[in-house]
Amino acid sequence: MALVSAGAPLPREYVDENLKLVEDGCSNLKKQIQIARLFGVPVVVALNVFKTDTKDEVDLVCQIAKDSGASEAVACHHWSRGGRGSVDLAKAVKDAAHQQSHFQFLYDDLQMPIVEKIRTIAQRVYGAEDIELSPEAQDKIDYFNQQGYETLPICMAKTHLSLSHMPDKKGVPTGFVLPIRDVRASVGAGFIYPLVGTMSTMPGLPTRPCFYDIDLDPSTEEITGLF
Repeated sequence: MALVSAGAPLPREYVDENLKLVEDGCSNLKKQIQIARLFGVPVVVALNVFKTDTKDEVDLVCQIAKDSGASEAVACHHWSRGGRGSVDLAKAVKDAAHQQSHFQFLYDDLQMPIVEKIRTIAQRVYGAEDIELSPEAQDKIDYFNQQGYETLPICMAKTHLSLSHMPDKKGVPTGFVLPIRDVRASVGAGFIYPLVGTMSTMPGLPTRPCFYDIDLDPSTEEITGLF
């Protein structure tokens, strides 16, 4: 399968009709539908249609999506038609919203230990065989338990390029062990976030952070620039 590089023309394999390649490429789609259905809600698949896509390719993807458990799969043409091209999608979402759902969380926040919450996500969502905690991650979890944070939900910090921690592993990789390098807590926001593999975090700051305007008035000792 040819590699796709940002800014470069698509390889011919992805421009000419190739139903076998399309079908093989739907493995990740099928997994994503499965993940969404874990939570007990209807799934609507929106398929962005581009000028190089053929009707047979579009029909194949929509059929695979519905066969995999989606309540509906809709070909969307907003790329070429604007809002008019997404009317069918809006109707499908409206219909799904009126279906009976059986929403459920993946784990019990209050009862399941932090490690088991992480393991549940790794195995049931990502398809990992197990997790591997670094000594630092285990120390952090022990500390969070001592501080009473064990009931917080988990928000995984992981590459978006693969279901695994390895960006080059496409499709639906299995049999891997998910490495948890560190575990941190955003207590104010109310969640714990493990760092998976080489994943790093950065503050979401604007071009000119607001702290430049914060100061202390020496005469009144009041803080200025907070609003």
